Amino acid sequence: MTELKRIMYVEDEPDIRAVAELALSAVGGFEVQLCESGEQALDSAEAFQPDLILLDVMMPRLDGPETLQALRQNPLLAGIPVAFMTAKVQPSEVEAYKALGAIDVIAKPFDPMTLSDTVRAIWQRHRGE
Repeated sequence: MTELKRIMYVEDEPDIRAVAELALSAVGGFEVQLCESGEQALDSAEAFQPDLILLDVMMPRLDGPETLQALRQNPLLAGIPVAFMTAKVQPSEVEAYKALGAIDVIAKPFDPMTLSDTVRAIWQRHRGE
């Protein structure tokens, strides 16, 4: 089993980024790289080599689904699992995100105290454990 250690979190909202960083690094013990845009994520993902990317859906310019599509077109990044973070979690919306290639969808607003556990559970399901 590959242990989940490095998470890239892509979110354009500074307050949410700050809370997620605390939740994932301080509470969860993950190594976290924050990105404020899809473009920044695409620029830094190769160097950081995250185990998992958490991707906000609604972002200016390059939104979450477009960022995921761009990641999938890069052979070095195509295999990295991606979960979307969004307030839009109707079953039809979740299905649409999964159809794009997301391994799961995390509802916003999230609970900072349980976010790391949620992410670990998604990781383990994805790994078939």
